Amino acid sequence: MSKAFWTVFFLVGLLQACRTPFDPEVASQASDFLVVEGYLDSEGKASKLKLSRSAPLDAEGPFVAETGATVTLNSASGESYLLDEVEDGSYLFEANVSEEQSYYLEIVLRNGERYRSTEMRPIVTPDIIDADFLLDEEGVEVFITTQGDQFADDFLWTYDETWIYRPRIRVPYIYDAAIGNVRDRREGEHIDLCFKNEESPDILLETSSRFEEQVVFRQTITEIPRGDERIMERYSILISQKALEEDAVKFWEILKKNTEDIGSIFSPLPSLIGGNIFSVDGLDRPVVGQVSLGVVRQKRLYIDLVDVSPWNYLDPEFNDCVVEQEPVLSRFYDPVFVSGGVLPARAHIPEGGTMVIGYFPTSRRCGDCTLYASPIKPDFWEDE
Repeated sequence: MSKAFWTVFFLVGLLQACRTPFDPEVASQASDFLVVEGYLDSEGKASKLKLSRSAPLDAEGPFVAETGATVTLNSASGESYLLDEVEDGSYLFEANVSEEQSYYLEIVLRNGERYRSTEMRPIVTPDIIDADFLLDEEGVEVFITTQGDQFADDFLWTYDETWIYRPRIRVPYIYDAAIGNVRDRREGEHIDLCFKNEESPDILLETSSRFEEQVVFRQTITEIPRGDERIMERYSILISQKALEEDAVKFWEILKKNTEDIGSIFSPLPSLIGGNIFSVDGLDRPVVGQVSLGVVRQKRLYIDLVDVSPWNYLDPEFNDCVVEQEPVLSRFYDPVFVSGGVLPARAHIPEGGTMVIGYFPTSRRCGDCTLYASPIKPDFWEDE
């Protein structure tokens, strides 16, 4: 081997031996600033404004909900609309306001800090022309088609996904300690049908003027790989289309670049992201955020397992889930089933008999969907 190689080898080893952790000092102000995000619907659809505080770089979570704030939307003609806090840091707006006026958002925090937005004029978002899905060997692609106009050229899409979640093993029975016996589950006791929900994790942007006649054709909203849990039975996606003003586009483009390239909204300094929210009390209080006001267009799409079969969903986490071959006889119901960790899954009727004398058990983690999802059916849900 050449002398040059050994020289490089020695230098690399020396650098590795001298490596020490780098723990930069970051000003507390730079890691503790208000974060504001929201798109308020001007036609009365429920929409939320989220307020949070960025956390220090060494904190476990990226942000902390900003609770107890007073948030109002004020019109140029003097009307005020109060946003109610419905969850920690989440403020609900449900008002039909005129698209012919300008508005500004006002935020007063519990500690007295005051913030407001620049003036906003509602944008009338064009309708979603079509929402559908395509199935191929890779899975399902959900897409929409829309068309921009002279007032709405740039779009932001968000979505909410909801799907039926079933346990690996269906358990129609329950041990009732009050009677010391196993019985059929009644309404409200079933644990074989649940619902999961997730909000869109990505920032989806597009400019319609890039296309002929401003038609955005088959814009991909999300892709579901074949075998994914979301279409184990029935899946629904609510797509929201929001037109953006020019300043908002810049904000979302910077945010998209930073979150995709760096991995966190809080990686860049607040001044690099900006937005349309500012401190009323002075520039020494940094704030990051963008609030828009306009008409939100929505489409809901359902996809059933029969639409994509064969789907071949199988969660390997439950591969060891079985109904045991040895039944639990009636005299052992209390010690086995009372804790709830073991469930009576199948009735045991001896060959030639007519009476149930026991139940074949399974683990609760295999038969209770409420461990992983909500048993409450959403109000919007349609079974067919």
